[in-house]
Amino acid sequence: MVNLAINGICGRMGQRIFRLAKQDDEIDLIIGFEQENHPKVGGRIEGVEISSDYGRVNQSEAVIDFSAPAGTLAMLNEAKKDKKAMVIGTTNLDKDQIARVKEAAKIIPVLYSPNMSVGVNLFFKVLRLAASTLGGYDLKIKETHHIHKKDAPSGTAKKLAEIVNEFGFDKRIDEIEAKREGEVIGDHQVVFENQLDSFKIIHHAKTRDIFAQGAITAAKWIKGKSAGLYSMEDILFG
Repeated sequence: MVNLAINGICGRMGQRIFRLAKQDDEIDLIIGFEQENHPKVGGRIEGVEISSDYGRVNQSEAVIDFSAPAGTLAMLNEAKKDKKAMVIGTTNLDKDQIARVKEAAKIIPVLYSPNMSVGVNLFFKVLRLAASTLGGYDLKIKETHHIHKKDAPSGTAKKLAEIVNEFGFDKRIDEIEAKREGEVIGDHQVVFENQLDSFKIIHHAKTRDIFAQGAITAAKWIKGKSAGLYSMEDILFG
């Protein structure tokens, strides 16, 4: 059993995590958090209190954070004080903010991933194999998300560029084709092509539950782990 807190509980992802956590016999959902000026702070969702006092994370064993950079870093500070594990799914962290996550991971266990989906993390693994094999090919990265998504390109698309660049490609962030259309959950594609053939890796998300379920799996996995920076690939592939 994991005593769980959710930061960003009223957001799109927070609500899906809440719903799946309530259905999971291995999760005891203790408290939810939102920023101080949120209209639902002080209320409850099906008995779960919504608070803006991040210090109350000490009531939990782990916190899943799908908030915003400022909220993530504020929660990170409190989690360090109380030695609580964190699962961070916030995607639009800049380099300095990611550096602070890495520093915190020297004190507490932190699982940080730009995408919690099992399928996308398999995508990452396959992409490493493809990039190590297809040197010299032209390469394109494409992604599409819903119109409400604030960051473009997405954190997942940036991770795809980071992976291929490990193998000698020089894919810049501004070269990623990022579209925002309707209510698209998340589509990602990497295309390798030369004069002889093309090779495509594609992932299509049908529901946000793939991210929410991945985050819950991560929270159960990280409980009791030693301090360190972990990823979904650690859970899936060791």
